[in-house]
Amino acid sequence: MAIAAELKEQVSTLIDLLGADVCADELPAVVSEFGDQLVLDLLQRADALMRGVERVRIVASGVVAARSARAAGHDGLAQKLGHRNSTSLVQEMTGSSRSEAAKAIRVGEALLCDAADHPGHDSTPEATSPSAVPTRAWHAPLSDALMAGRLSRDQHSAILRGFGEPPAPEPGETREETDAVAAEIRAAWSLAAAQLAEEASVRTVEELAQQARTIRDRLDPEGADRRFHERYEQRSFRTWCDADGAKHGRIDFDDESYEWVRSVVDAAMRPRRGGPRFVEADEKRTAEALIDDPRSNEQLTYDLIIDLLRAGSLADAETVFGTRQAGVRLVHVQGDANSAHTEDGLVHLPSAVVDQRICDTSTVAVTVDGCGNPLDVGREHRLFTPRQRIALAVRDGGCRWQGCDRPASYCEAHHIDEWHADRGRTDIDRGILLCRYHHMQLHHGGWRITREGRGDFELHPPGGAPPALLPPRLALRYAWDDIAPPPRRFRPAA
Repeated sequence: MAIAAELKEQVSTLIDLLGADVCADELPAVVSEFGDQLVLDLLQRADALMRGVERVRIVASGVVAARSARAAGHDGLAQKLGHRNSTSLVQEMTGSSRSEAAKAIRVGEALLCDAADHPGHDSTPEATSPSAVPTRAWHAPLSDALMAGRLSRDQHSAILRGFGEPPAPEPGETREETDAVAAEIRAAWSLAAAQLAEEASVRTVEELAQQARTIRDRLDPEGADRRFHERYEQRSFRTWCDADGAKHGRIDFDDESYEWVRSVVDAAMRPRRGGPRFVEADEKRTAEALIDDPRSNEQLTYDLIIDLLRAGSLADAETVFGTRQAGVRLVHVQGDANSAHTEDGLVHLPSAVVDQRICDTSTVAVTVDGCGNPLDVGREHRLFTPRQRIALAVRDGGCRWQGCDRPASYCEAHHIDEWHADRGRTDIDRGILLCRYHHMQLHHGGWRITREGRGDFELHPPGGAPPALLPPRLALRYAWDDIAPPPRRFRPAA
């Protein structure tokens, strides 16, 4: 459909929903009188219109940036209008923040790059074999999805930035051989981008960004190790005193230390942030006391870190942490040097970190099938055992509810079959991780989850509406798909 016709259709639908005579100042009162379904229809149509208009703005921003290139000097479009660069001009024209203007320009430039590489804009790739150099940019599937309205600007930007640029190949014996390896690399990036674009309708922007980074690290393990060590070299801690005498501090973490500190804070703050409910009476009383504490979350976190530093300088680990010592749990596929990630957050870590941790921590072996489903453990207990919880965390990666980003350590294990003495099994295949909020919503709101064998979990809304699939985290899907880095030889891009 032509873009003008699409915009006209969306505007016409909005007019039908709102009425042609509604003034802007009357809009809140008018919409407040709508029923639930009508409000949702209005929101959906308004979003569709915004996406259409946003495509026009993105392309225009990209063209402004192209005409304001540094090579144009003072004759550039932005420079002739008194702006230092295109970002400043777009920011002024649209009334957006600098970061929003830069994002629109970045996406617009990607669209123009793809149009220049492939003027006909044929959505079918012309070259699929590793020996042929693609005529389109690797991120062309993102451009296609954006222009078709299946991808928003923020989703496009999140995926594009998450993937970064594919690594450059090492020079081969011939130019043709080098081009073949480069084509293979770009084809892998392009396929992953297309798959993420297809997932965008059921994923948050934050998850798309995280998954793009995780998949990039899996496809480019040498680059992942390089980025890990770069962040490690940039680690720092500094303190300063401002002119008013206030004391400040800043920490730049390396990946592993950040995950450890986060696990410490999460372990202490979980009751305040909607973590799992506690069964033991002492733990329940401690959690209730934390919830009733008048300090803010930020103040509690600060006091925790200071207490940890003080206690750590005087006591051993058992004295500091008791029986529930904080720590980072790693998931590593045996025999695959490129698949280690943290249980919470699914952050890639080099295999050397795993080898180092194995030296001073215990391991739990979990056998899974090609889809990440652990083997059954049986019906010994009413509650899932600690080992079963580990297996669920390996499989699910966190709360499986649509759009929820709670990590595995914040989740409770839900039996999809009601457990009784004579039926209902405490098997991993019949369990699923849900955060406390969504677990309670399921039990008290009339929702239910079903599963046929080891197929997809299905979430059934109350009232008989069609069920929705509950896929695992995208990074885990790639982890169990046995994806190998695509190129035979490459070096990290400068």
